[in-house]
Amino acid sequence: MTETDVTHLPFADLVDLLKTIFIRHGVSDHNATILAENCAGCERDGSTSHGVFRMAGYVSSLKSGWVDGKAVPQVEDVAPAFVRVDAKGGFAQPAFCAAKPLVLDKVKQNGVAVLAIRGSHHFSALWPDVEPFAEQGYVALSVVNSMSCVVPHGGKTPVFGTNPLAFASPRAGAAPFVFDQASSAIAHGDVQIAALAGHDLKPGMGVDSDGQPTTDPKAILNGGALLPFGGHKGNSIALMVEILSAALTGGNFSGEFDWSGHKGAQTPFTGQFILVIDPQCGGNNAFAERVAGICNLVLEAGQERLPGERRHKNRAKAEKEGIPLSQETLEKLKALSEG
Repeated sequence: MTETDVTHLPFADLVDLLKTIFIRHGVSDHNATILAENCAGCERDGSTSHGVFRMAGYVSSLKSGWVDGKAVPQVEDVAPAFVRVDAKGGFAQPAFCAAKPLVLDKVKQNGVAVLAIRGSHHFSALWPDVEPFAEQGYVALSVVNSMSCVVPHGGKTPVFGTNPLAFASPRAGAAPFVFDQASSAIAHGDVQIAALAGHDLKPGMGVDSDGQPTTDPKAILNGGALLPFGGHKGNSIALMVEILSAALTGGNFSGEFDWSGHKGAQTPFTGQFILVIDPQCGGNNAFAERVAGICNLVLEAGQERLPGERRHKNRAKAEKEGIPLSQETLEKLKALSEG
């Protein structure tokens, strides 16, 4: 993008535009606000594969009838430290927000809380789900599975989703330490972006429809599949995510749902697991300082930056200058808001 081809929108303005799109396509006002803030936040922070790039997929899924944009989650208090939510076929973020107050109450009372979401559609980055807990002084971990697009190590048929894992921890003197990474060699959204841009991928990220290694993102998307990162090690993490996100919560495994009757459906219909911990219960009254210490050791050892640092720089710049969007992207968003 050249500077003359870019519009810088304030965060609130982008949220309003995205909210209009969601409402236009059948999402309730309450749910639309949550989803719009989530999507705009990803775009603001430079997580573009989960920002406005995703809006066409949201709309396509809503139009197909695959996801219920007006779903009202059912929150269930099932144990002293356990909250369960039935998302009722809606998006995961409204279900998460509905349960969050109870989760925080349980963490304060018990030092730990588990949130199990089932029957949900998660179509965003995972770090926005855990970072707010760390900003309040808690440690949080979340996993979510998706649609089957990853072959097991040594296998030929997709079984896993990209199955990301996100972790957030308070850190003294700095923003929380947060990472969000897929258990696949690359995120599915990044493969889509590479295909649109005509860029090849690095070796070891995927296979074609014959199960042969390929660097062509279009070959991966058209009947091929992604690979786990790190071979059998990433494979084990992907399997763990399926167990926690689906088997434990009552959600669907990545290959278990059938969306063939909903042409245009793109959002995976699975589950999500979130664990929140009060570090003060660990007996260390200097937890955030200890986290800062180990992070500093990593940087002193030569690592250029920690996960999340680039996002915070993008966030600060966007808050000052606005969120950069190309004219083409802006026109597509306005078209989605009109029909």
